Amino acid sequence: MKWWFGMSMPRKIFIMLIVGAAAGFLLGPKVVVIKPVGDAFIRLLKMLIVPLVFFTLVSGVTRMEGPGSLRKIGGFIVSFYVITTLVSAACGIAIGLLFRPGRGVEGILGTVGQQVNVAKYSAIDTILNWIPTNPVEAMANMNMIQIIVFALFVGVALLCLKEKADIVIRFMNQMSDVVIKLTEFVMGFAPYGIGALVAVLTGTIGGKMMMAVAKFIIADYLGIALVIVLLYPLLLKLWSVPVARFFGHIAPAMLVAATTTSSAATLPMEMSIAEEKLGLPESIYGFALPLGNTANMNGFAVALGVISVFALDVFQIPLTAGIVFQMLFLGLILSVGAAGVKGAGIVMSAVLFESLGMPLGLVPILAAIWPVIDIPHTTANVTGDLVGTTICGAKFKQLDWKIFNA
Repeated sequence: MKWWFGMSMPRKIFIMLIVGAAAGFLLGPKVVVIKPVGDAFIRLLKMLIVPLVFFTLVSGVTRMEGPGSLRKIGGFIVSFYVITTLVSAACGIAIGLLFRPGRGVEGILGTVGQQVNVAKYSAIDTILNWIPTNPVEAMANMNMIQIIVFALFVGVALLCLKEKADIVIRFMNQMSDVVIKLTEFVMGFAPYGIGALVAVLTGTIGGKMMMAVAKFIIADYLGIALVIVLLYPLLLKLWSVPVARFFGHIAPAMLVAATTTSSAATLPMEMSIAEEKLGLPESIYGFALPLGNTANMNGFAVALGVISVFALDVFQIPLTAGIVFQMLFLGLILSVGAAGVKGAGIVMSAVLFESLGMPLGLVPILAAIWPVIDIPHTTANVTGDLVGTTICGAKFKQLDWKIFNA
């Protein structure tokens, strides 16, 4: 079994997906005997959600240099990343609403439609409900939006205190490392849990869900295409950056991102391209690219938008203005919180479902197709980092056009 334990996680998941699908196809409904293995994986994911979101978000905020570092260049690049992430999430929601991949399989994984409050939407009440009156109660009830808001407040307070709260900051950073390590442990069990869940799904659901998943993949790819082909070139043109030459320079980084599906693995090449091809100074790319690598996840934001619409239809939850507003907010916050977490797409999808009050029945389906949809996600993430960094250099007249045009 040495070859198995030495294999990469994506390969293990892929093999177990095939094994699980074959078992479900051959055994049919009898395959439910292995359902407890999948249920254990779902429970492990739920165990992670609250500590993972709280500690990683607090730690992420405290790792910034300080409030002063967000002025001028920092303020611009942070604003750029926030706005493009929101627009990307909106693109995902729009494409999801256009395709409605969950139509035709409503209720196939159960329904929570009767539990949803469909009263008249109030933006003020919605925002007020995001503020926890009791953070401990919010954590106990897994009210994810309230936990996220509380974590952001704690992170900003610690960032302002800095040296005075050094012990607490170090504790938060260490706890972030602990929960990320826990996530790695849980994801080590993922191939078996996902294989069992896929086996049960294949044996009990049938072809309708497969068609819905195919529609979801197409919608996801189209959402990413909107961001890369329309949004990024438009932003570059606004700051008079030649689009064709820019994409020619960054093509190697895009290729590495697509083949490795790892933003972190692409970062050294991004920094090399920024200096040698784009003509950017280290004072800009040294700040903007590492920040974007951990906090700017436009591709994942698109996916969260499509996933949200998909799940709402599958679980027969009425689509309201309030839910759309929440999806945009979660698309921003969860795409930032996903940075640096192994299996981020699977874990953060679980967080999304908990935040919107839905069961985790779609998690194994998303896990099954994640290697396919993660290719454009990572490419869009890396491209967005380089677009923002280049625009920042052009805006503050620190881009060497001789190098850029060479």
